[in-house]
Formats: sequence, C-alpha cells, structure tokens
Amino acid sequence: MAEIVNTTYNDDSIQTLEWNEHIRRRAGMYIGRLGNGERQGDGIYVLLKETIDNSVDEFSMGFGKRIDITVDEHSVTVRDYGRGIPLGKVIDATSKLNTGGKFDTANFQKSVGMNGVGTKAVNAMSVDFYVESFRDGQSSFAHFSRGELLDSGLRESNQKNGTLIRFTPDPLMFEGYCFHMEFVETMIKNYAYLKKGLTLVLNGNPYKSENGLLDLVAENMSETPLYPLIHIEGEDIEIVLTHGNAYGENIASFVNGQNTRDGGTHLAAYREAIAKTFKEFFKKDYKPEDVRQGIVGAISIQIQEPIFEGQTKTKLGSTYMWEKQIKNPDGTTATDRGQTIRSFINDFVAKNLDNYLHMHLDIVPVIEEKIKASQAEREEISGIQKKTRERNKRANVYNKKLRDCRYHRGEKMPKGMEDQGERSSIFITEGDSASGTITKVRNALNQAVFSLRGKPINSFKYGRKKVAENEELNLLISALGVEDDLDNLRYNNIIVATDADDDGMHIRLLLLTFFMKYYPDLIRRGHVYILQTPLFRVRNKKDTLYCYSIEERDRAVEKLSGKVEITRFKGLGEISPGEFVEFIGDKIRLDQVRLAEEESLQDIMEFYMGDNTSERQLFIMQNLRSEKELEDVNI
Repeated sequence: MAEIVNTTYNDDSIQTLEWNEHIRRRAGMYIGRLGNGERQGDGIYVLLKETIDNSVDEFSMGFGKRIDITVDEHSVTVRDYGRGIPLGKVIDATSKLNTGGKFDTANFQKSVGMNGVGTKAVNAMSVDFYVESFRDGQSSFAHFSRGELLDSGLRESNQKNGTLIRFTPDPLMFEGYCFHMEFVETMIKNYAYLKKGLTLVLNGNPYKSENGLLDLVAENMSETPLYPLIHIEGEDIEIVLTHGNAYGENIASFVNGQNTRDGGTHLAAYREAIAKTFKEFFKKDYKPEDVRQGIVGAISIQIQEPIFEGQTKTKLGSTYMWEKQIKNPDGTTATDRGQTIRSFINDFVAKNLDNYLHMHLDIVPVIEEKIKASQAEREEISGIQKKTRERNKRANVYNKKLRDCRYHRGEKMPKGMEDQGERSSIFITEGDSASGTITKVRNALNQAVFSLRGKPINSFKYGRKKVAENEELNLLISALGVEDDLDNLRYNNIIVATDADDDGMHIRLLLLTFFMKYYPDLIRRGHVYILQTPLFRVRNKKDTLYCYSIEERDRAVEKLSGKVEITRFKGLGEISPGEFVEFIGDKIRLDQVRLAEEESLQDIMEFYMGDNTSERQLFIMQNLRSEKELEDVNI
C-alpha cells in the first residue's frame, strides 16, 4: 500500500519565479542539457549559438558584413556591425522574456530565433554578462550577473554601429565546463558556408565562403566522389549531392542558417525527392535505400518563422514554408499557409536535378552503376541475414541475448511517458557477468541489454558478406532494428559497455569499427556512446567515493583522509548490482563517439584495425595508461 504523506497545500504553496530564476531552474526547457562542453550539444554551445544567431540575423537583413568572435576556455565575446539594439531597449531586450524585434517579420523575415528567449537565457545562465549597443555616436550598456542587473548607462561613443555581447557561463550550472575549439570552429564554418558574403573572425582567423554549400561538402568530404558535386541554387533553397563508396548517407541540413543536426521535415523531403527523381529519370523502380546508399550532400532552406522541436533548434518541425494568422472581415481568425515544405522541395529537386542530369549525361552511367551495385549487394546481404536470423531463432539465441525494454525510440508514447522514447538505450555488454549485473539494476522502461558472446568479427578486414554471416553482429543489427532503414532505430542511445581491460578495449574497437564502416550515420547522428564505469572505489568507515581516473582516485584519498580502502575494478562483473545502479542512472557518464566531418573513416579504421601493428603499439605506449599504473594504488 502506498504511503500517504501529509502536506499542506495553501496560498503559500503557489510561487511566482523571476524570469532569470525560472530559466535557471528549468534550463532544459531553454537550452536542452547543461553538460561541461565535452559534447557538441552541451548548453554552453547553445549559449554561443544564440548570441551569434542575433548577429547573423542582422547580416541576413542587410546590415553588417563582419562578426568578430573571441572564445577562450571559459568566456565569449561577440561584436557585430549591424544596426545595434535600439538604445532605450538594451535592458529589456536582454532581460525580459518574450521581448524582441523578431516577432515583426518586416524586420526579420527569415530569422532562426523568433521566440524572444535566446539572449535572456544566455544572460540568466552567465555569471557575467555584458551588452553594449552602438548607434549613431552613442552607446547604451548593461552589466548583469545571473540575470541580476549590476550597472547600466548611456554614453557618447565613436565606435561603429552594432552590438557587443560578452558572457561567461555560470560554473554553478555548467560544472567544470570548457569550450572545445573543434566544436566552436565547426559552428563558425557552418555560418560562413550558409551566409555567403559574411566574414566571421574567430580569435583573429577569418572564415568566409564564396560558394556556400558547395564549399561545405567539398571541404568536408573524406573520400573522392564518384562524380563532380552537383550544386543547385534557387530562391530559398540550395542543394548539393554526389555519391561515394562509403556506406550510409551523409546529408547535412540547415534552416535559415541553423544546422539542424537531427534533420526534420526538410531533410525527410530531400531524401524522398532524391530517390524519386533518380527513379523517374532512369525509369526503373529502384528502392530508395539503393539510390541513397553512399550519398553525400547537403540542403539549406529559408522559411518564415520556422518551428523547431525543442529550444536547441536541431530538428525542424514546420510543415509549411510560411504560416500566419489572419483576421477575417467578420472578426474571426484563420490560418493562411504557403506551400508545404515537402512539395516545395520535391518540386524543386524533381525539376532542377532532372535538368542537371540531362545537361551532364557523362555522369549518368556512373550514378546508375552505383545504384545497381548497391541494389545487388543489398539483395545478397538481405538473403544472408535472413538465413542467419532464421537459424538463430530456431536455436533461440536471440531471446537469450536481448533483454528488451518496454518503450522504444519512435513509438507513440502513452500520456505522461513521452520522454521514454528519447531516453531509450541499449547497453552492449560482453559476457554473462556484466550482462547480468546491468540487467538486474536497469530501468526496464527504457534500458535494454544486449549480451555479446566472445569477440565480434573485425569488420575492417572482411567484406560485408562475411560480416552478414556473423551471428553476433547480425543479431545486434536485428535488435537495433536498422536492417532496412536507420530511421527504424529502436533505441536513441547505443551504449558500448565493455570492461576497461585489454579484451574489453579490443571488443570496443571491433564494435566501433563495425558501426563506422557499415552504419556511420548512427555515429554522425549522435546515437553511439561509450559507458564510463569507475576504475576505483575509495572508502573509509563513513564514506564511499567512486573514481574514473587516477587523478580522481588521488583527490578522493585526500578528501577522505585517514585510513582508506582502495579497490581497483577490472571488469563490470566485479561491481555489485547495488553499486552499479548508480552508474547507469541519473549519474551515468557517457562519452559520445564523434566523427569530425573532415576525418577519413578509412584512415581511422586502417590505423586502429589494420596491419600497422608497430605504429599502433607506439601510439598506445605514448597515450594510454598501463594496467600497472592503474594497479599501483600505494599512497
């Protein structure tokens, strides 16, 4: 029987939070996750993006061709040369929710930020926030800390018109944070590719693109394309595409200059349009997955008042190119809509890509040969996988290997359970011991466990036919649900959970090699992670601390002082279920597997899984700690 807790619910129970306190307490509503800067989607990069977005929007409206950006480990300064915030509204524009100049589409036709929240979130989540607007020989400034106004004023100025914002994220919210320049540089480059004619100067280094998306795809390709890049521009749309020999699809997508890493309605329409146009051009019923296998490209569209899924704006949810409320003569309201995004993109691609192919007949045989090769391989592999799955079902292996969860990614969730699909995870473990430990303490609503038996095949050294015949990898792909289409992925997070010893590291590399070679988009879309588990337990009679490195162990010993007991964990199976529950719950530590766009997958796999044994051994000796170091726990 549930315990009844006596509480008093009266007038005093109702609270009204100040704007900055609401943002700080409900940060996820405004910027997604907090994080410490280790992942591309961490909150500090959202704060940076929100600040730059405003400057880019000024350029888009025809004001200011240069943005100066300075980023060090902990602070950011952004100076644009646009119109500048109206001097009497500097405080309101940076500290009053739902206040801004982007609600009027006459001033910002195709802006990214339309909700009047972005800069306020930066202000509220910064321990130091300074804004100054320069307009016609005067400037207005305001200085805040965590959203509280410290100082403000109006003064004479001889600086060019524009706006300057300087902020330092609050370490109380972003614990141990640091800006990683690889993420910052990628963001700045994308702005340059999407806004031809705009110069962004990052820490003194200028970034400018003359050819837009063509430059983006060309500079980031890690393999030689099978034919020259197709680049087509139109009003409110720009596309690029080609084919390579790598597996999967690598299509970047953007809306109003915003990098929509998680795609959305525009990317779905582009993928559909590519497959449909090639099928109609060749007059053959090729399957979409065969047409798109190995495709590399990008799409950028401009729409009015885009609707994004979530404040971080990484997935487009809009259905129409524009949509607005109008008043009827009788006083009622109606919705006036433009063309659907799907039909707009399909019409543009169908007409212009078809024209391009007719004008460049030399590339047509190359494209069709690629499609036919993909078709032949898919049909052969599909047959092998089917036989392997049937054999394994008869042996009842599948049911023994997968302990599934209740809710999965992409499923319609019951009311109140909406977040379970996004939180759904599958832990890939080695052996019964680790599998059993995680299974006992997992959240069965959204955490599944897949148990490997032995080491998977080295996918780098063998062809796809050999890999398809491998029982372990075949069953893993079946569990993930991606045999036919990555959009059918059943779990949002694929978590490799192997031991921190030599065998565990090798299995980890084998799995990552498999994903990199045959399912690289799972990595590009941010679905693959490494589970970090503690290497040490440090405890005395009163307290217990778990440590993930030698440095953490040393700090724990110093903190607990006195007589302490140090245990070195060599495998997941050595950690009791009672302890392990802490490491896959709210305090889970995950390292996201990332691929920089310019990195060559072939080169990466050759280094780690090829025959260059001496080079790899030298790298390991120079960069990895040995078992002896980890076991040397004498204090």
